[in-house]
Amino acid sequence: MLCKAQEDQLQLIDLQLANYEYPYEVATIQIEAQNQTLEMAFMDVKPKNYNGKNIMLLHGKNFNGAYWQTAIAALTAEGFRVIIPDQIGFGKSSKPDHFHYTFQQLAINTKAVLDSIGVEKTAVLGHSMGGMLATRFALMFPETTEKLILENPIGLEDWKLKVPYKPVTWWYENELKKDYESIKKYQLESYYDGNWDPAYDEWVNLLAGWTLNSDYETIAWNAALTYDMIFTQPVVYEFKNIQSPTLLIIGTRDRTALGKPLVSEEVRATMGLYDQLGKATQEKIPNSELVEIPNTGHLPHIERFEKFIAPLVSFLSK
Repeated sequence: MLCKAQEDQLQLIDLQLANYEYPYEVATIQIEAQNQTLEMAFMDVKPKNYNGKNIMLLHGKNFNGAYWQTAIAALTAEGFRVIIPDQIGFGKSSKPDHFHYTFQQLAINTKAVLDSIGVEKTAVLGHSMGGMLATRFALMFPETTEKLILENPIGLEDWKLKVPYKPVTWWYENELKKDYESIKKYQLESYYDGNWDPAYDEWVNLLAGWTLNSDYETIAWNAALTYDMIFTQPVVYEFKNIQSPTLLIIGTRDRTALGKPLVSEEVRATMGLYDQLGKATQEKIPNSELVEIPNTGHLPHIERFEKFIAPLVSFLSK
């Protein structure tokens, strides 16, 4: 059961977050994909002291563009133009009833956002699932990707080698069971190693607020489809093909891995070891650098912002 304070702060969240305010103005474009017209939302924040350089921030699976607020403020203060899309199925973008999710499709959608605002070159930063997408984007559009930054990306290992495959319906049924308690428990254990800060409540409340929506089945179905995309479409084998200068920012306490409940305790102990995965990945990517942030979990840009932003700005300014 929710405690009284939690009940007071939890509200039903609209399918496309209409009742949740983003930190900057949101624009939309229409995406024509898979015999349907979809709406893709994004923020485009232009500084007054524009230095001629752009950076695009790609969100993770359990998040949306709003969680980049502090990073946007810091980057624009340094003169960077910052573009922050919400992927189809996430945030303020459309939640289709039927969609074949691939990282290639999401990369094409993302490129359409850049084309719509006339941005031909940009650095691309991806966090978590956004790291897999950023990698695919850099591989598909190397001429657009000036620099690549991966912040605790998932997909640094191929979970198919350890975890038994489950169909989309299995993931869907799991999503339907989610509530405030289970969402917070997952984030507490996977992201923050049991150390909770009240500032993290917002990201739990958004997901939990969706579970109160009468359209939650649509949200759950899209979430299940993206789990299948993540599981079946690894990018780990293509890191060697990345052409862009790359920075890895890794919180070494992170233990995020897909499918942990489906394996034995012995196998589980070998998964999501970011203190090892960061180093192994840096060796695979040509022209790459690694910044490790000790005692930090899955979200360095929220948990250890100063340790995150300093190497990022330094890398972008080269």
